[in-house]
Amino acid sequence: MPLHVLVLGGTTEARRLAERLVAVGEMPGVRVTSSLAGRVARPKLPPGGTRVGGFGGADGLAEWLRAHRVDAVIDATHPFAGTISFNAASAADAVHVPLLALRRPGWVPSDGDRWHPADSLAGAAELLPGLGRRVFLTTGRMGLAAFAGLDALWFLIRSVDAPEAPYPARMEVLLDRGPFTLDGERELIRRYGIDVLVTKDSGGDATAPKLTAAREAGIPVVVVRRPPVPDDVPVAGTPEEAVAWLRGLEGPGL
Repeated sequence: MPLHVLVLGGTTEARRLAERLVAVGEMPGVRVTSSLAGRVARPKLPPGGTRVGGFGGADGLAEWLRAHRVDAVIDATHPFAGTISFNAASAADAVHVPLLALRRPGWVPSDGDRWHPADSLAGAAELLPGLGRRVFLTTGRMGLAAFAGLDALWFLIRSVDAPEAPYPARMEVLLDRGPFTLDGERELIRRYGIDVLVTKDSGGDATAPKLTAAREAGIPVVVVRRPPVPDDVPVAGTPEEAVAWLRGLEGPGL
């Protein structure tokens, strides 16, 4: 039987992993199923099998792993999708299936950056009145209620899909999907008179140019820290490392 790998995805890294396993064929005979949360209306589908939607918690995921005879799980979800990471650890342990976390490294400040860390979106909202008046909010369409009461501030909100209320009273929505260019981010800051940026520490290259543009413009950046994740799960930083981990699983037991 071919090795059946469940990739908990929705990220660039998850899609690249599926491409390496399916399209490039780095491990011939491997069967890949990518699971997407369904929070984006028109996601970029990876090659191989796909499923969309939740599992019903850790117990539901464990039952899915049993029913579909999954041999390995790779948690390549977004760094801020913390709940699924704990559910994956619990489910994989319950059914004795190997689990790997594919996590992109977080961003690191450079000389000239004016970063202000926050532990949550609510914490980021508390910092804003003292930092600027025209906010470039790049935290996605979820959680905008944290900024809804800041009526004295104006927001440029960028997200893949249109946000739902409650959200700030004074705002403009920019529907766009990364990767973004440095020239494009510079132009947005200039055109809209942005004087403060808010971002989650998503890591990776696709949305990092905004940090460089903010540093060049000399504007402060509120960076929301990542939520906790299980600390007893092996971690890979790249799809290539994840493929190497899978190769190490092949053998008589799988």
